Amino acid sequence: MGRKVEIDLEYSNYIVAPPVQPKQLYGNACSSDEITIKSWLDTWVKNVKANHKHFGSFKDHGLGQLFNAHKGLPCILAGSGPSLAYNGGQLKDRAGIPLISCLHNFHFFEDRDIKVDYYVSLDAGPVVLEEIAEGGAQDEQWYWERTKDCTLIAYIGSDPRLFEKWQGKIYLYNAPVPSQEYKDAVNAIEPFNTIVSNGGNVLGACLYIAKGIFGCLTTAFVGADFCFGYDKRFHGWNSKYDKEMGHCIRAVDVFGNKVLTWQSYANFKQWFDWVALTVPGLYVNCTEGGTFGAYYEGNIMHIKQMALEEFISMCDMSRHLKLQCMEPNAPAEHVLF
Repeated sequence: MGRKVEIDLEYSNYIVAPPVQPKQLYGNACSSDEITIKSWLDTWVKNVKANHKHFGSFKDHGLGQLFNAHKGLPCILAGSGPSLAYNGGQLKDRAGIPLISCLHNFHFFEDRDIKVDYYVSLDAGPVVLEEIAEGGAQDEQWYWERTKDCTLIAYIGSDPRLFEKWQGKIYLYNAPVPSQEYKDAVNAIEPFNTIVSNGGNVLGACLYIAKGIFGCLTTAFVGADFCFGYDKRFHGWNSKYDKEMGHCIRAVDVFGNKVLTWQSYANFKQWFDWVALTVPGLYVNCTEGGTFGAYYEGNIMHIKQMALEEFISMCDMSRHLKLQCMEPNAPAEHVLF
């Protein structure tokens, strides 16, 4: 790991399995489903109706058009955790690896002129509009104008104003809401079964899209902290949560250090751990911090902890030989290993 932090030397590196069963991890992750449904059902249905009127047909704009778009390839998924400020800049030169990012990171990557292949949005509330510019160096209008060259993958129940403001390509998906009332309401508008599971958070949607829709074999993660940073910051930029942390619980990160988080984010983390334990694939955590896969006993073996720079190099080692292979008379005589 390339990050300079104090590491607990008594901390075990990898453990075969977490101290709880996968079924319990999934149960913990879904523990707030009923409350969420009661709070948001009316808003979801209202938004779906408005968005169907806007698009005319969900199917014509469906995410299924990108099925197997990156089959067998690696990809990088970007969450909005505080570690993004540490290594997110390395994604500018990522050897052509597809980058799928939470929409909340839009200003972060646009400020650094880092090309994101797909931005993903899940939230149905107006917070998605605020987050476009929150913590950015430019005004809100500047960021909306930048969307014309970007691709958005969004939930059909998103705030309709998101689609009014977004100027680039848009692909749509539905969410597996465990409510018959929701299903009946959506089917009455338009049956649309391009479903994206998500574990209740947008990075989960990114993961499902990468594996279930794009067909990516290896998924690497950055910004997947699921906790506050050591300086008690919640994102890689100034955030309202830094001053109003609310009720926090303690957890352990991949270095063995104690960190603070919210119960909801601890639940999200357990959903990702459950996926790594039960869904075939290669999972590489390049967050260089955070709680993904971490327990007091150690890090679970199903998730490889690796520095981002190392992962990018692993996926494109041949670039070191490009000059002498493409131009045999070049003076370089580099031997890779």
